[in-house]
Amino acid sequence: MYDPFLLLIFGAFFLLSWIVSSRLKSKFKKYAKIPMSYGMTGRDVAEKMLKDNGIYDVKVVSVPGKLTDHYNPANRTVNLSPEVYSGQGVSSAAVAAHECGHAVQHAQGYAPLEMRSALVPIQNISGSVLNIIFMVMIFGAFLLPGLLPYKLALQIIIMCYSVFTLFAFVTLPVEINATQRALTWLDSSGVATGAVHDKAKDALKWAAYTYVVAALSSLVTLLYYVLRYVGMDD
Repeated sequence: MYDPFLLLIFGAFFLLSWIVSSRLKSKFKKYAKIPMSYGMTGRDVAEKMLKDNGIYDVKVVSVPGKLTDHYNPANRTVNLSPEVYSGQGVSSAAVAAHECGHAVQHAQGYAPLEMRSALVPIQNISGSVLNIIFMVMIFGAFLLPGLLPYKLALQIIIMCYSVFTLFAFVTLPVEINATQRALTWLDSSGVATGAVHDKAKDALKWAAYTYVVAALSSLVTLLYYVLRYVGMDD
């Protein structure tokens, strides 16, 4: 199952993901040292963006962890990590505005966001099924050979990775659009203009790259298993 080609795929994308992630952390650390005007924190930026967009039923809260920032459409909260919530640098402003971009999407019924939200439970189920399949294939090969026919296993794996890939590619326009909304507002509101705006854009650009890498990784892995399945009939 884990032939050299599959290991090469995972290895290549792991390395690419590590490079992008390292670059992202470096950018955020650098821009976190550049203060925003008027000493605005990430929380201040988020609350102002929500207010400017006429959104009053979304709360801005602090959640533990690092890079744990996200918008939760279920309970309508913009969740910011401590360093973003209390941070007064460009990075904090950029992240806070980006997450509020999702809140604006939700308020306006942005279709890709609604589709991604609908896919979340399906993706979670697919992940659980995939873990079970791999465990059965690994342990079954030693304890109960033939417990799970290889062709059936490939079919299930392909279905699961199809869900992962769909979710990853639906996520791309959601994240890109949220960034565009954030950058447009940061400029029009006067919160971040000129060189500061460019730095916020640069930080969010690298954040977007992480989603691009994830989508391509999922697609290539899906194609690999599809080719393995098709090859069985040759």
